[in-house]
Amino acid sequence: MTPPRVFRSLEEATGVFGPCVLSIGVFDGVHAGHREILRRVVELSREKGWKPSAMTFDPHPLRVVAPERAKPLLSTPAERALLMAEEGIEQVLVLPFTRQVARMTPGEFARQILEARLGVRAVMVGSNFRFGHNHAGDTRRLTELGRTCGYSTVVIPAVKMRGRVISSSAVRRLIEAGEVSQAARLLVRPYALEGEVVSGRGIGSTLAAPTLNLETHAEVLPAKGVYVTRTTSLDTGRDWPSVTNVGVRPTFAGSGLTVESFLLDGFSGAAPGRIRVEFFLRLRDERKFPSAEALKAQIQRDVERARRYLRRARRLGCYTRKEPILSV
Repeated sequence: MTPPRVFRSLEEATGVFGPCVLSIGVFDGVHAGHREILRRVVELSREKGWKPSAMTFDPHPLRVVAPERAKPLLSTPAERALLMAEEGIEQVLVLPFTRQVARMTPGEFARQILEARLGVRAVMVGSNFRFGHNHAGDTRRLTELGRTCGYSTVVIPAVKMRGRVISSSAVRRLIEAGEVSQAARLLVRPYALEGEVVSGRGIGSTLAAPTLNLETHAEVLPAKGVYVTRTTSLDTGRDWPSVTNVGVRPTFAGSGLTVESFLLDGFSGAAPGRIRVEFFLRLRDERKFPSAEALKAQIQRDVERARRYLRRARRLGCYTRKEPILSV
């Protein structure tokens, strides 16, 4: 996969972004609904010989116009761009969302940005797309403006799973409830946390368990509990099947939240400096054990359940980053 070209301002994009097919949205998490739109962008771009493109925003518009309503985000703009590239998007504009942008009318947005700056030839958006000051513009207004601004408009119906519309809010709720396997279906990939490996309290070595402690700046964390995961070194690309505890380690009177991964197969040499932890399945709640020995026995039971799950996942071809994880 080739990383997309990322533009951080309209000034960077002016004169080189078009001609393009463009989708516009926050794209938080880049879930299955987003991916359907992005695939359609790429199809039309190849047909017309235009550049397959996307526009996202930083910060999230609600953090500017209504911060009290803003929700934690599933992904950073950089992560969104890489996920979009999986579907063939070649360039991404991360538009700085300022109060000036928020005050633009739908007409100003179409004429000053889509037409004058980006060379847009077609726009593809979801059926619930709104734009302009106070969300005054909808898909009908976008289409009307396109007739004078030189672009066509394609509206993609909402993607549903089991009768429910897929949304970033739905994904967020599932992750925060610990339903990571359900979230993976909507994301078409396991939800992941990334960050630095930091020193723990030495508990893993006491229990003869090779563990890595993750320090992450992610805004959305899975519910406290124990999960089947995959841990990948961002330095080397090597990965390990793992069991991860998200919580406070109550058996050892912990207080601060930790994300601690026990590597099923261990590792040799120096520990990785930066890792990604992908969440496949929640095994159980975090709970306090009467002793370190009782905790160690439970860890062994968790490991056996994780190994059975991962054997089945590999057999069914689900142990890949892009596919939804299997049912249990």
